[in-house]
Amino acid sequence: MAGEKATRGGVVYARIREDIFQGVFEPGQRLRLVELAQRFSVSQSVVREALTRLSEQGLVHAAPQQGFSVVTVSLADLNELTEARIEMETLVLRRSMERGGITWEAAVVAAHHHLAGTEGVRSDGTPAPEWFAVHERFHQALLEGCGNARLLAATLGLRDAATLYRRWSLPVGHDTARDVAGEHQAIVDAVLARDADTATALLARHIDRTSQALRTVIANDPADRP
Repeated sequence: MAGEKATRGGVVYARIREDIFQGVFEPGQRLRLVELAQRFSVSQSVVREALTRLSEQGLVHAAPQQGFSVVTVSLADLNELTEARIEMETLVLRRSMERGGITWEAAVVAAHHHLAGTEGVRSDGTPAPEWFAVHERFHQALLEGCGNARLLAATLGLRDAATLYRRWSLPVGHDTARDVAGEHQAIVDAVLARDADTATALLARHIDRTSQALRTVIANDPADRP
């Protein structure tokens, strides 16, 4: 019974998490236990556990007497998130380059090859959801050689939080003003050359350029300001 509940909880957690990322649940939207329990045909306790897990990852806000809601977004939060991501991701990438061996390098090359071969736009001109998953897998592969599970988990949590801002900007990989594929290639080249200073500088610029596009959209839309 406990195993079955854990399985149901994992499924509910994954589906709510994906709905948050896809914009089905808007930033600041209340997440009501009764409605979600009915939607997923599970008990409210299963939903509560899933939402608690999401709150621990910074994707859901839990308030006493008010329940759960999707976290809100703002320019101030984006700036703090960007600063934290640059600090953490460059640190973890540097550790990966110090500690990662040939198996890690091969995983990075494979993830990049997959990304480079994945179309970012569907035939109808809309962004392809599968590209985002492959893109995240590439960035995760860069960090997985760090040899520190806690650092990796904290850094990936920040990346998860950043996905909430996608709907405020032209999706990464579909901005014709940027050569995003070229940015990825340059990072990989520096990683394989074990040039940590260049690799981390390129990664920091890559993160900030994405955030700058988001800042512009949020700043130009008063409805999205805190």
